[in-house]
Amino acid sequence: MPKQKTHSGAAKRFRRTATGFKHRRTNRNHILTKKSSKRKRQLRGLEAVAKADAAALKRMTPKKAR
Repeated sequence: MPKQKTHSGAAKRFRRTATGFKHRRTNRNHILTKKSSKRKRQLRGLEAVAKADAAALKRMTPKKAR
């Protein structure tokens, strides 16, 4: 049976943790002048991926994701 390939798009966007996956929040790339400082500050860091999506991510990233 051939090796399972990692989904490169998923590997760039998600990080595997001990209990699941993390991802970067949306709305933090451009058009930042109209967004309040509070909103931008709260969008920092990584957020946990929903449990419903974790199974699909496990299939897409069989090895360690970043």
